Amino acid sequence: MPTTSTRIRLQPANTSRIPFWGQLFIGSLWIAYTVALIVTDQGLNDLHFLHYVFLVFSLIYVGYVLVHNAPIFGTQSYLEFTPGYIVHKAGLFRAKQVIAAENISRLELVPRQVRVHTHNDGTYALSLREVRGRKRRRLLMEQLRGFATQYQIPFVEGPAVA
Repeated sequence: MPTTSTRIRLQPANTSRIPFWGQLFIGSLWIAYTVALIVTDQGLNDLHFLHYVFLVFSLIYVGYVLVHNAPIFGTQSYLEFTPGYIVHKAGLFRAKQVIAAENISRLELVPRQVRVHTHNDGTYALSLREVRGRKRRRLLMEQLRGFATQYQIPFVEGPAVA
């Protein structure tokens, strides 16, 4: 039996100033430096335990970068069309945003955004830069059109409408 929900995987939004590989390099550099200090026994004094504390925090940082940017535990960023709802999850450490179909007044597709206009909360924008690949974009467009048709929501394509 086919499922009634469709999930479209999104790439993490590149909002950080340092790219993913740069963050991994910095974390690896911190780990290598701390391990070198521990192995060579330099700086042994009353505060030598700080090397181990810094090593633990460096490992936590690298783990955070990997979990936030790579799909280690499955898809963390997605847009899902379920019966009666559009669900957007922006990442592992972010809450889901659930928009009910009865609260949507208009769906608007502009060149690099999908805007969901609601009766109560105003406008919610989804950047299409997070949707990678032609197949995923085509699937997203089909799902948007189908969702709008199924729930009789006005669907506007093209330049921004006031």
